[in-house]
Amino acid sequence: MKAVKIILVIGILIMSCKEKNKDVFNSKSEKVIDDNSEPSKKKPLSPHTSVMEMIGDAHINIDYSSPGVRGRIIFGGLVGYDNVWQAGAHNATWIETNKDLIINGDILPKGKYGFFTIPSKEDWTIMINKNWNQHGKDDYDENDDVIRFKVKPSISDKIKEHLEYKIDKISETEGNISLTWEKVTISIPFKVNQ
Repeated sequence: MKAVKIILVIGILIMSCKEKNKDVFNSKSEKVIDDNSEPSKKKPLSPHTSVMEMIGDAHINIDYSSPGVRGRIIFGGLVGYDNVWQAGAHNATWIETNKDLIINGDILPKGKYGFFTIPSKEDWTIMINKNWNQHGKDDYDENDDVIRFKVKPSISDKIKEHLEYKIDKISETEGNISLTWEKVTISIPFKVNQ
């Protein structure tokens, strides 16, 4: 009788070990299946984005790639002072409007334009350029500027991690375009030409 109990206990232990090994085998095979699945896509460092707004019957669109600070010094570092910058990453940032706009007293005819800046410590030069379809600032030509003017940047204590454009509606005929990145914001007020 004692021998039967011992054989029974040994049999239960063997069966129990087989079940555990089966679970280990199954979990490994599930893992193998996971390893063969499609790898997750990495988020781009400078995601492509756009912002749109209606000011009265003017439709305004800004298209850009949004780089991140990622612990770097941006203005006066990555983006050198007193150098042309495409105001984004990769391709030049562009702005499109279906109505004429008045910016800094000048008329920007309806159309699509490259948006460039020259950052400096004291003020920024803003250039709205005929050549909107270019990589970076490679083909930038000052002679293609439709409008060129200066603005004073405002500096914040807070860091804006990713470059962001906004188009704010002030009234049915007035708006403001802003660019914010790192600790800097520039604002460009405009009116819809009636």
